[in-house]
Amino acid sequence: MKVNVHAVNFNIDRKLVDFVQERLDKLEKYYDRVVSSDVFLKLDNTSDKENKIVEVKVMVPGDDFIVKKQCKTFEEAVDLSVGSLERLLMKRKEIIRAHA
Repeated sequence: MKVNVHAVNFNIDRKLVDFVQERLDKLEKYYDRVVSSDVFLKLDNTSDKENKIVEVKVMVPGDDFIVKKQCKTFEEAVDLSVGSLERLLMKRKEIIRAHA
C-alpha cells in the first residue's frame, strides 16, 4: 500500500515515517483493497500535553475513511487511528460480503 506521510509545522524523522508505514501496512490484513493512504502529522502550538494530532485518510474503491486522533505522542495517536481504521475496514468488508 502506498503511504504518504506529511508533517505539518515540524520536520519528521525517518524512524517515525517507518513506524507509520509499518502500522498502516497491517490494515491490508483486514481489507485487501486499500489503494493508498495519507497521514498528516500536526504539532499543535498549545501548552496542552496532548498536542500531537494524527489524521489518517485511507482510500478504498468507492469510499474514503478519515480518522483523526490527538494524543501525547505521535506513536500513540497512530496506534489509536489504526485501531479505529481496522474496525471501519472490517465493517466495510462485512457489508460488501452481505451484498455479494
